[in-house]
Formats: sequence, C-alpha cells, structure tokens
Amino acid sequence: MTTFRPKYITFDCHGTLINFQMAEAARDLYGDRLDEMAMLQFIRNFAAYRLDEIMGDWKPYAEVVHNSLERTCKRNGVAFKEEDAKMVYERVPTWGPHADVPAGLAKVAKEIPLVILSNAMNSQIMSNVAKLGAPFHAVYTAEQANAYKPRFQAFEYMFDMLGCGPEDILHCSSSFRYDLMSAHDLGIKNKVWVNRGHEPANPYYGYVEIADISGLPGVVGL
Repeated sequence: MTTFRPKYITFDCHGTLINFQMAEAARDLYGDRLDEMAMLQFIRNFAAYRLDEIMGDWKPYAEVVHNSLERTCKRNGVAFKEEDAKMVYERVPTWGPHADVPAGLAKVAKEIPLVILSNAMNSQIMSNVAKLGAPFHAVYTAEQANAYKPRFQAFEYMFDMLGCGPEDILHCSSSFRYDLMSAHDLGIKNKVWVNRGHEPANPYYGYVEIADISGLPGVVGL
C-alpha cells in the first residue's frame, strides 16, 4: 500500500470526514423521555433503519430520515412528529469535519486528486464540503447516481464519471457496511478504514487501518 499511488483517493463523507451527528440529534429530541439504556437502543435502531431505508430504489434523503425516525419511534414506544424528522434532516448541512480532517486532506490534495461519494442530497453536500478545508476534484451524490451506498450502482456511477476502474482508486471510509464491503466486492483492492469507533474491525475485507485522516498521507507515501 505504501507504494501505491492511486489516480484518485475517494472518500465517504458523513462519518468519515464530517462529524456525523445523528445520535446527538436523537438525544436532543428524545433524551428527556428515555433513560440512558433506552436512548442507546433508540440510537442503534435509528442507525439500522437508516441503512434499511436506502437499500432499495433511490428516494430523497428527507424521506430516508423521516421513515427511519418514524420506524424507530414506533419500535421504541416514542411519539413521532414530522417536524422532528425535518429538524434532523436540516441539521445535516450544518455539520463540520472531525478535527483531524482538514490538515490531513490538505497534505494529500497537493499530490493526488480527491473525490467524495456521498449518500447526501445535492442541496446538502456542498455546505459540508466547504467546511473540509481542502480542494476536491469531484463530489458525487446518491441523488446523481440514483442509488445510495452500499448499492454497487453508486460506486459504478463514480467510476463512469471519473473514467476509471476499481484498480485506479484508493477508497477511504469509516464504515464497512456502507462502503468497504461493497468496495471489496467490486474489486477495489486498495482501501483505508478510518477507525472512528462506528463498527468493529473486519480484516476479511482487506484494508489499511488508520485512527484518523492524519494517517492518510503515510498510506500513500507522503
């Protein structure tokens, strides 16, 4: 890996680069109604339902948030209100990067083009990207691809737009279920797992592990 110089480094955005705060949003909404054990279960269910909601045909992310939050509330015996889902959705563009991200990205961007493949909407993503502090060659969304990750269609759209194949990129993500499993199945041999504590390690999928983006330049010999 240290000698591999990809044509592009491709990234998941929310969670990997942007500090994804769905759990905090859920706490703000329901923390006064649930004890800590119940709140942790609510957060786990909310994450699971968001993944389930994106596995079929593409739909606007506002619907993903609405449906997954409504299903989570039903499962956990909490009253659901449409304005709660709207509040969560509208928070997404306001989130900024993890503290380690801007410096690490800026160092790599001097040598290798950076690309984002995000499950966000077109109207959301550029506000997040502007906070990352580094130039990006391209930013692709699920809305453009008409499919959310982990569906292959999202990655294939990116390959088509870049005019490259799985062998040409290094894909970087903090998530196996959204990114690295699909990347493995699509033949992306060069992968980086940013261990943000979201998921346990899974060496089967073949990757270099880094604690945060400050470790990325070393992966590509910078």
